[in-house]
Amino acid sequence: MSRIGKSPIAIPAGVTVQVKDHKVTVKGPKGELSQEINPNIEVKIEDGHIIVTRPNDERENRAMHGLYRALIHNMVVGVSEGYKKEMELVGVGYRATSSGQVLELALGYSHAIFIKLPKEVKVEAKTERNKNPLIILESSDKQLLGQVCAKIRSLRKPEPYKGKGIKFVGEVIRRKSGKSANAK
Repeated sequence: MSRIGKSPIAIPAGVTVQVKDHKVTVKGPKGELSQEINPNIEVKIEDGHIIVTRPNDERENRAMHGLYRALIHNMVVGVSEGYKKEMELVGVGYRATSSGQVLELALGYSHAIFIKLPKEVKVEAKTERNKNPLIILESSDKQLLGQVCAKIRSLRKPEPYKGKGIKFVGEVIRRKSGKSANAK
C-alpha cells in the first residue's frame, strides 16, 4: 500500500471538511479550497482524521491514492496555516514594487514588467538598503502559489556566471567559472 496514501490527515481546530459527490471542500480561517476526486478513490472522515482509500492495487489507483492524499493535506495546511514564498532579485538596478494585486518589476529590460496576481495571492515587496529587493507571496492554495512564483521567476532566471536574476530565498545557484579560468 502507498506509504503516503495510507497515513491519515489530522483535521486541526477551526477547519471543517466536507465530502460530497467526489468533491472535497475544506474551510478554515485562511479561506476555502475544493478539489475534485477521482471516483475510484474514497475519502472518509473518521474521528478528526481524513482517510483516503483505494479499491484495489491497480497501477492507476495506486498513483491516484498518494496524489489525492497529498492534495487534501495541502488544502488542510493551506486553510489553517497558509503558505509563504520569498523571492529575491539579484542584480544591479533590479527593483520590485507592489500596489494592490499588481507587481511592478524592473529587471534590466527596456521596460517595466507589470504582473496582475490572482486575488487569492497576497504580495508584498520589500527593499532595504544594501540588500537585494524581496518579493513575499502568501496564499492558502499551494498549487496556485507555486505557479505564480514560477511565472515570476521565468521573467529573469538566475544565470550561472554572476548569479543575476530572480531566485527563491535560500536557493543555491550552481556557479560556473568564466572564460579566463578555462584558458591554458
